[in-house]
Amino acid sequence: MSLAPLLAGFGSGLALIVAIGAQNAFVLRQGLRREHLPAVVAVCILSDAILILAGTAGIGRLTQAAPLVLDVIRWAGAAFLLAYAFLSLRRALNPAGLQAAGQGSGTLAAAVLTCLSLTWLNPHVYLDTVVLLGSLAAAHGPEDRWVFAAGAAAASTVWFSALGFGARLLAPLFARPRAWQILDAAIGVFMVLLAVSLLRSSV
Repeated sequence: MSLAPLLAGFGSGLALIVAIGAQNAFVLRQGLRREHLPAVVAVCILSDAILILAGTAGIGRLTQAAPLVLDVIRWAGAAFLLAYAFLSLRRALNPAGLQAAGQGSGTLAAAVLTCLSLTWLNPHVYLDTVVLLGSLAAAHGPEDRWVFAAGAAAASTVWFSALGFGARLLAPLFARPRAWQILDAAIGVFMVLLAVSLLRSSV
């Protein structure tokens, strides 16, 4: 088996995943809080793997043939991003320092549902993983395309694991309420910008 498609998939996947987005911001925050992190990271990795495999199998053609599907996802995603932005900005008004590991107000179900929403209601995820990575995988032929997909899925695994579990290195900084205030405010503003971008792209 040639390593070329594996490395190409890893590089392509990393280039698309390592970008500032709602999903990455949420994983970073969960990592800093050390709150339900294994479940959140697992949801991100499994979601990406499913989407990458779907794109490699040819579902990318379906989304290209039925743009209405992406339009529905785009509007639903914008609504969710605005709601999440409101919660982040509200937290910024009443910041608190980082609590000890294992402490937090969010439930496991809430964390998983939020992560699922930020992932599956984001149309860019479909464009990146299903359409783009699916098209790149197809260029490697009927056999090597799955090797390419494995490389892309591996990139997702490495990135989300590093982002989530590596965030604890920043824990001393976020022991101060001011740092959380800045982070939550930045996340809130970024979510609003993402929502506006989604709405503008639908016009």
